[in-house]
Amino acid sequence: MAQGQKTNRKLIPQASQAMEQFKWETARELGIQVPQGGYMGDLPSRVNGAIGGNMVRKMIAAYEQSLAQGQQPPTPQVTNQNPTP
Repeated sequence: MAQGQKTNRKLIPQASQAMEQFKWETARELGIQVPQGGYMGDLPSRVNGAIGGNMVRKMIAAYEQSLAQGQQPPTPQVTNQNPTP
């Protein structure tokens, strides 16, 4: 892997299982058949991008809704935790 590139890892490791479930739920909502073993590498990147894009859209909507209800959810610090020298 080239220098400066990072692997895809969860910022909050405890949320890993919930994020996986969220991904499958979003895929089903979009009418995407989830492969038997859960491996999605055979699907076109456009399909996987649609799943990720809709996940982000739903997370933003949930945050906006909590703000509209007068709640200020805590915002985790996620900026460049390991700066590149």
